[in-house]
Amino acid sequence: MGVAYSVGEVDHLYTFFVQWSPKIYNKGNKKHRQPRYLIRERHQNCYLLVEKNKVAVINRLLSNPVNPTKNWEIITVKDSKWRRSLCSSRDYETKEPEYQEEVEEALPVLNKHSQLLDDRHLERIAAHMPAKTQGYPWQLVYSMAVHGSSLKTLYRNMAGLDSPVLLVIKDMHKKVFGAFSSDPFKVSKYCYGTGETFLFTFNPDFQAYRWSGENSYFVCGNLESLQIGGGGGGFGLWLDADLYRGSSFSCPTFQNKSLSTQEDFSVLDLEVWTVQN
Repeated sequence: MGVAYSVGEVDHLYTFFVQWSPKIYNKGNKKHRQPRYLIRERHQNCYLLVEKNKVAVINRLLSNPVNPTKNWEIITVKDSKWRRSLCSSRDYETKEPEYQEEVEEALPVLNKHSQLLDDRHLERIAAHMPAKTQGYPWQLVYSMAVHGSSLKTLYRNMAGLDSPVLLVIKDMHKKVFGAFSSDPFKVSKYCYGTGETFLFTFNPDFQAYRWSGENSYFVCGNLESLQIGGGGGGFGLWLDADLYRGSSFSCPTFQNKSLSTQEDFSVLDLEVWTVQN
């Protein structure tokens, strides 16, 4: 239909719909979804995502064009695990398809079989990882079952690596927990990493602990231990040189609870994965 609004006006309309029907924008709401439509400005990446029963109302809202030089159209979107609509993007492309169809997000692809991660683990962890890691295969960098139990070997296997890593631990109580690090583990005099680093646990249910912003003690590695999070007298996650003993305390970096059943734990198995193109 030949009606148009400016980008600023689109923002107002988008805000109106969010307040009007917040359930539409709730990512966790997978029940009773209705067919969805995109209101799309031709030749620009301006979108509004709405359900089918809202189309008539939107037509009325857009019935009085402010700038008749622009054209808008309503197009269908596949009812799947859709992502947040892009209504204010200014990164216009020279060419774009006549419509965008949402693609169901698949589980990460592992290049090796994991002894610690099943589909449930993969789905929950991947959902909290940075967008730049999405869609790339996971490569096994270190496995205690394959490479033995040595922090030195873990560091050596990551030499020259320039991509984020995922540390997964299973303790003697069969609890699974670990950390996502924006940087590969290495020996360093100083802490390294970014705010993308986080801790996680499945003890008993999944919980991710993101950066609190209180300090930047993300990761610190030496030949005696690997430390993730700190600043309050204890580390969010700590491993010894033999990768046999570990501990997990609440720390200011992530404001986390202990990841394991007990603050001091023994490692049953351990894997490190990297996500890279």
